[in-house]
Amino acid sequence: MEKGKQITGTARAELAREMRKQYEQGMSIRAIAEEHGRSYGFVHRVLTETEVPLRARGGNHSPQHLQDASGSRR
Repeated sequence: MEKGKQITGTARAELAREMRKQYEQGMSIRAIAEEHGRSYGFVHRVLTETEVPLRARGGNHSPQHLQDASGSRR
């Protein structure tokens, strides 16, 4: 897909499905944008248009993620 070219209709719907799938599999918005040659804002807009629940900023903040191997919190 040509960088910066406007995407409409079925091509946009197909791209939105692909971006949604990647995001739901754990890719960041920035990584998706880079892979598709689009801006962060474009990807964010596409995801919100498709009603994807967006993750909080800054990575994984789950309690399990914040524990080191000894079980103590970081």
